[in-house]
Amino acid sequence: MIRHSRTNNNGHLPVFRIPPQSWERSGGASSPKLFLLALLLLLAPGQAAAQQRPLLTEDTRTVAAGSARFELGFDFEQNRNFPLSGLNGDLSRFGVVSLTLGLARQVEIETGGVLQNYLSINRRYRPSAIPLTVTGNSTNDIGDFFFATKVRLVEEARRRPAIGLRFGAELPNSNQARGIGLNRTTTFGTLLLGKTVGRWRLIGNVGMAIVPAPTNNFSQNDPLTYSMAATYDWTKRVTLAGEVQGRSSLRRVTPLGTESEGGVRIGARIRVAGLAWDVAAFRGYHPTSPRTGMMIGVTYEGELPFLFR
Repeated sequence: MIRHSRTNNNGHLPVFRIPPQSWERSGGASSPKLFLLALLLLLAPGQAAAQQRPLLTEDTRTVAAGSARFELGFDFEQNRNFPLSGLNGDLSRFGVVSLTLGLARQVEIETGGVLQNYLSINRRYRPSAIPLTVTGNSTNDIGDFFFATKVRLVEEARRRPAIGLRFGAELPNSNQARGIGLNRTTTFGTLLLGKTVGRWRLIGNVGMAIVPAPTNNFSQNDPLTYSMAATYDWTKRVTLAGEVQGRSSLRRVTPLGTESEGGVRIGARIRVAGLAWDVAAFRGYHPTSPRTGMMIGVTYEGELPFLFR
């Protein structure tokens, strides 16, 4: 979502390259050479055109073909309700990770999730709808991981936004008895729009998710997913960002655990030494959303010269 004046022919920042011939002549690499290669990749400047954090809104821009983007973050959510378990508390999400690979100029694949959720329980505001193994004033669990594919269908033009499609699934890695996750497979599809106006980048998402009802067999909810975001390149290194993002249940009676949720997020990105650091604050506007929250993270993007040729 960041634009720069110095770009290559593909519209991306120049990146560190290693001629493939040197690898072929060597017939491989010893451990010291692999260590040196990894060090050079970490110190090399990354591409910034497709960076997402701290936003959840998906841009139509994709990671460059033959490149990878790695994101690592920490989230803190205050006063969050969990309708299925009836718990309320402050949720810390350690290791919010994602890995995105650019397969082609307009196609990328992504996987990610949360390495560990830790909930400090404030109260039990309703009886649990499922058996729980929570006995103290806290609980923890691994988060659900997802796989997704993004395809840019239409390139951006002077009077036309870029159009893309993103679809994927969230897998049931969590344990519902711990009171945080749903342990259900959720699928989703989203239409993406993106337009650049001067220093501004305007992004919109609208789609649908299929969320199985945790307490009702052969039942599901199909909420509308939505988000609107804008970024502003304040300087070449600093970008301001904001969004409204969430999902809305369209059913008259919403199955427990599939309620509407959403919030407003405002933050910034700063690029230093080939990395993009981000920070953001969050305010929820649904009963099941966190009342407030914050997030910090870092993003690295660079080429993978030996995996994609």
